[in-house]
Amino acid sequence: MPRLRRRSLFAITAVSLLAGCGAGGGAAAATSGGVTKIKVGVIPIVDVAPIYLGVKQGFFAAQGLDVTLETAQGGAAIVPAVVSGQYQFGFSNTTSLLLANSQGLPLKVVAAGVASTGTPGKDFGAVIVKADSPIRTAKDLAGKKVAVNTLKNINTTTINNVVKQDGGDPSTITFTELAFPDITAAVGKGDVAAGQVVEPFLTIAMGQGYRQVVSNYAGTDPDLTVGMYFTAQQFTAQNPKVVAAFTAAMKKSMDYAGAHPDEVRAILTTYTKLDPTVQANLTLPRWPAAVDRDSVQLLGDLARTDGLITKPLTLDALLP
Repeated sequence: MPRLRRRSLFAITAVSLLAGCGAGGGAAAATSGGVTKIKVGVIPIVDVAPIYLGVKQGFFAAQGLDVTLETAQGGAAIVPAVVSGQYQFGFSNTTSLLLANSQGLPLKVVAAGVASTGTPGKDFGAVIVKADSPIRTAKDLAGKKVAVNTLKNINTTTINNVVKQDGGDPSTITFTELAFPDITAAVGKGDVAAGQVVEPFLTIAMGQGYRQVVSNYAGTDPDLTVGMYFTAQQFTAQNPKVVAAFTAAMKKSMDYAGAHPDEVRAILTTYTKLDPTVQANLTLPRWPAAVDRDSVQLLGDLARTDGLITKPLTLDALLP
């Protein structure tokens, strides 16, 4: 059984790392007795359940990989850690990877990560309000203060998109950055009018009487690729067999997770702290076998519209 080790990584920006380490190249993979040891940077959220499940099921061991999973605060920490060689692979939301690509960071996506369920009102991420809030539709978010976990990223661009689609002016929204665990309370106290949360915080909020306004992922694209697994381009060039093995194990893990939701819910307790009721009722995302390129392009277009990206993207270099 591959070993699992978890520790925190202080967030550093991709831009500062790029300046400090040049082009970067990823870490060398240590191989002994036909087994290659790799470190994978993940975030302790529902999205990455398949890789934990795949390790437990031995899918990576079957590919000759000894996996160490290391938890980080988010893609802002994982991206530079992969570029600098601290990790061989990492998980990040799609917009963070697009921003890194536009900045010239030499990354390569090697597997799909997580996708929207495609069903508004039954997705793993949504904008919530208090039950008695006058905000009823996405358009009503215009002119309001809305909490998100990260400014200028996938949640701001997709919220702006669904508001615009509903006839509202997204430029009038004031976004406030708060950690996911703090967003529901901020909405309840009236510090913000609404907040975007993902599971398990969405189910927790619903259990406390909050109301969903709009599913910003499903409302943007029913096949939205929200997150992906990636490595450094140089690591791919130097270790093609390791990358192929990781991709094969990830695909098997994604397929297994999709077919065994009860085992997914059970594995969550090994790396998150969940109330049993929340664990049983939270909405699981989709774990597709392949990246939906059109939805990635859409996220790139939205990032450009919002001014997050000003340089050309090289999707052929980034995507499989």
